[in-house]
Amino acid sequence: LLPASFQDKDCKIIYMARNAKDVVVSYYYFYQMVKIHPDPGTLSEFLETFMSGKAAYGSWYDHVQGWWEKRQEKRLLYLFYEDMKKDPRQEVQKILQFLGKEVAEETMARILHHTSFQQMKKNPAANYETMPTTLMDHSLSPFIPFMRKGGVQPAADGTIGDWKNHFTVAQNECFNQHYQQHM
Repeated sequence: LLPASFQDKDCKIIYMARNAKDVVVSYYYFYQMVKIHPDPGTLSEFLETFMSGKAAYGSWYDHVQGWWEKRQEKRLLYLFYEDMKKDPRQEVQKILQFLGKEVAEETMARILHHTSFQQMKKNPAANYETMPTTLMDHSLSPFIPFMRKGGVQPAADGTIGDWKNHFTVAQNECFNQHYQQHM
C-alpha cells in the first residue's frame, strides 16, 4: 500500500510486529467499531477469518513474514510491540539511532511521556475520538475509547497476552498448530 515515491525517495521504514494472538483480539474489537468492516461474528468466527487471511488488509502471516524477510535492509528497522511495552526507553533509543538522531535526556523524557499509553489514550487524534460516529462507533465495543488497554504488566492487565482472556484452550491449540504451519 506504499506509494511508488516511497522507494524513489529512499524513505526509512519502522515496522512493528505484535504477537498474533493479541492482534486477533485487538482486531476483533476494531472490526466491531469500524463501520466499513462487516460484522466479525463471534470471536471464534473471526479467528477463522483471521487465520484464513480473509480479514481486511489480508493475511497477517504474509504481512509479517514479508517485512521479516526485509529486516536486514539498512532502511528498515523491525521492532516488536512487546519489547516496546517492556522497555520503551531502549526501543526509542533504537529508533533514534536508526534515524541518526540524538536527543537530550529532557527530550527523551518528553518522548516517553507523550508516547505512554496513558497519554495516548487521552489524545483524541491517537484514540480515534475525532472519527465521526458514522465511520467508527465506540459504543459497539465494551472498551471505550478505542485504545482498550495498555498497561505495562504482561497478561495481568491484558495488553500483552490478553488473548489468554479470550481464547479457549481449543482455540489456542488450533491457532498454535496453524501458526506453526504458516510461520
